[in-house]
Amino acid sequence: MLFQIILVIAAILLGGGSGYALRKIQSKKSADQSENRAEKILAEAKAKQQEILQETKTREQEVLIQAKEKALKMIDEAKQDEQSRRRDLQDQQRRLEKRESLFDQKILEVEDKKTKLEEKTKEIENVKQKITQIKEEQSAKLQEIAEMNKEQAEQKLLRTIEQDSQESLMSRLRKLEQDNEEELEIKSRKILSLALTRYASCVCSDTTTTAVELPNDEMKGRIIGKEGRNIKAIETLTGTEIIVDDTPELITISGFSPIRRQVAKRALDELIKDGRIHPARIEEAIANAKKTIAKDLRKAGEEALYQLGIPVSSIDPKLISILGRMKYRTSYGQNALQHSIEVGTIAGMIAEELGADVFICKKGGLFHDIGKAVDHDMQGAHPEIGYNIMKKFGFPEELCYQSIAHHEDRPRTIEGAVVKAADAISGARPGARKQSLEQFIQRMEELERTASSFEGVEKAYAIQAGREVRVFVQPEKIDDLTAYRLAKDVATKIEAELSYPGEVKVTVIRETRVIEFAK
Repeated sequence: MLFQIILVIAAILLGGGSGYALRKIQSKKSADQSENRAEKILAEAKAKQQEILQETKTREQEVLIQAKEKALKMIDEAKQDEQSRRRDLQDQQRRLEKRESLFDQKILEVEDKKTKLEEKTKEIENVKQKITQIKEEQSAKLQEIAEMNKEQAEQKLLRTIEQDSQESLMSRLRKLEQDNEEELEIKSRKILSLALTRYASCVCSDTTTTAVELPNDEMKGRIIGKEGRNIKAIETLTGTEIIVDDTPELITISGFSPIRRQVAKRALDELIKDGRIHPARIEEAIANAKKTIAKDLRKAGEEALYQLGIPVSSIDPKLISILGRMKYRTSYGQNALQHSIEVGTIAGMIAEELGADVFICKKGGLFHDIGKAVDHDMQGAHPEIGYNIMKKFGFPEELCYQSIAHHEDRPRTIEGAVVKAADAISGARPGARKQSLEQFIQRMEELERTASSFEGVEKAYAIQAGREVRVFVQPEKIDDLTAYRLAKDVATKIEAELSYPGEVKVTVIRETRVIEFAK
């Protein structure tokens, strides 16, 4: 058993040694093969390296050759450019030299001409001095002969010419003026007739008093109240005066402001209808009347805009209410709102005939007197107040100007002249306005006083309700030509200083009477 074990161990050892020897031999053999392969690969790599180095050198040589060729070519091109630039510079230099020589030559020519002109100027001045001297000598001789100086001779000559041609000048002026007046009158009548035949409105004259009807005379005592407290309350709250007289079943409200009179009238109507009249109820009735009047003003302003075709939405509501206030405003008895509607309508029609701006004429005519709606509460004349109001509400300048244009002698725009003419037509037509006796007499006296203020006027009379002034002059002081000028001066002064509706005709009368008695 032990022997077998030994044999097995020996066999194992022998087999392991032989296997180790075999593996060692194989390992050596494979190592030799690997070395041979590595040497072979290294040799191939060296060969390829040599080939690559050879190709690289060849390529570098080619690139160097091409670069040298390009460099030589660029050098040649640069040389050619330089040569061409040098030639251009040489050409420019030659041209400049040629121009300089031409300029020098021209400068010399100009200097020569200047010298010659200076010499000629001196000669001309010398000749002028000689001519002036000769004229002075001749003038002195003429003055010695005529025994008068130059100014006296001119004045005498002008007087002689004026005297000789006075009649012809006067007749010529009259003829020209007559022709112009006839032509303009024909054209104006045609335009106005076309405009007026298309529009007609009612005429009503307002007054500064308002009547309130009473159911019976007992109501007068109730309106007056105990110790006059009711009537005092009404007058204080409305700013009007209540006149209670012997007129049966009627009391009168007097006041300068139509709106205040209307508030008082409506409040009294409400109190009379209600029957309760005491200070507290009076305050309530007046407050209700003011609210009603405010609505009425707004409605009146909107109706005026509708009549003229102006969109209500384009006008500020506050301005519409201000326009409606003119319903209770009068001018010489003429309702201001109705007058403004008439002016806007007539101005639009005239503008259509003349080719003016119809919209500006209509709108300007409606708002031309807007200042009268608040002139009781503000200082200043109504044209300026109206201009400021329209400016405040964003109206353009040409529209705001209509408030001033209708009171200017010569409006600067055709629309202003149209509105001025329409205003005169509306205010001057028969029945539109009326004056008190005191105002009428005062206007007649002012016309006569203005016409009599000129030198040479003997007497002056205002006739035809102040629409004509006849001026009698002294014939020994005023000749025919001066009479013509006097009529112009009187008319101009009346336009500048007086206010009047329509137009005033000025007639200057020069009369010479020669009386002799046969005995």
